[in-house]
Amino acid sequence: MKEQQMVEEIKKRLGGTRFTYTFDEKGQRLHLQHTVLQRGMDIAISQVVAKYQEKKEAAIDEVIYTIEQTFTAMEQEQQQGFTGKAKIYPVVRSTSFPQQSKEGVAFVTTEHTAETRIFYALDLGSTYRLIDERMLEQLQMTTQQVKEAARFAVTGLGTEVKRDEVAGSVFYFINYNDGYDASRILNEKFLQEMKEQIEGDMTLSVPHQDVLIIGDIRDEVGYDVLAQLTMHYFSVGMVPITSLSFVYNDGELEPIFILAKNKNTKGE
Repeated sequence: MKEQQMVEEIKKRLGGTRFTYTFDEKGQRLHLQHTVLQRGMDIAISQVVAKYQEKKEAAIDEVIYTIEQTFTAMEQEQQQGFTGKAKIYPVVRSTSFPQQSKEGVAFVTTEHTAETRIFYALDLGSTYRLIDERMLEQLQMTTQQVKEAARFAVTGLGTEVKRDEVAGSVFYFINYNDGYDASRILNEKFLQEMKEQIEGDMTLSVPHQDVLIIGDIRDEVGYDVLAQLTMHYFSVGMVPITSLSFVYNDGELEPIFILAKNKNTKGE
C-alpha cells in the first residue's frame, strides 16, 4: 500500500465529520484536526505503511485505535480536567521529540542519555497524556512529586520476558503493548535482576515505545544481530525512539556504535 492510499484508508475509517485532514506529501505526515475540540495530532504515514507491510490490516487497526483513544482522552480532559485520574508513568522519547505541547507549554522532562529523554504521562486507561507544566496545578503536584510518582509506578509494571537465541547470543523481549514497554528501562531493580543471569555483555535497546530488548551478547556476531534487530524495530514502531543500543554496566548506559560487520565501538 502506498502513502496516499493509506491516507485515504484512514480518512475512510474515521469519516469526514469529526476531523479535517491535511496531508504533507513531502514530510509524509497526516494532520488530523478535531472539528469540535479544535485540537489535532500528526500521524507519520510512512511508518504506518512500513508497519502495514508486516502486519497488514492490524497496522491500520492500531493507528485508528490510537487516534480514537487520543481524542477520547482530549474530550475527557475538556469535560472533567485531570483531578482524580490514575497513575503517572515515565515514558522514553527521542531527544528530537518536541519538548513543548502544541500550545507552547513545556513538558515535564528529565535528561536520560544523549539519544533519549524521559517524559511523564498521566495514565488514562487505554491511552495517556504527557504532562506539561500547566497541568501541575490541576494535578496539585510539583514537578518533583510527578517524577517520584513515576519512578515508583514503573516498578509495578510487568517484567515477563520472551527469550530468543540467535547465533549464540540471547535476546529477551518485553512487549506488553501497554504504552510503557520502553519505560521498563528505568526499572533499576529489574535490570539488576536480569544482569545476574547475563553471561556476556548486557545490552539495552528501546527502538520504539512498545518494546524493550535486553541482549546477552556473547561475541561480535551478536552485536551484528543486535544492530539488525534494533533497526527493524525502529523502522516499524509507531513511536520510534532510537536505533542505537546501550551496554548496561553498574547502572550506567554506554552507547554502542556498530560501524561494520564484526566491528563495534563503545563510547560516551
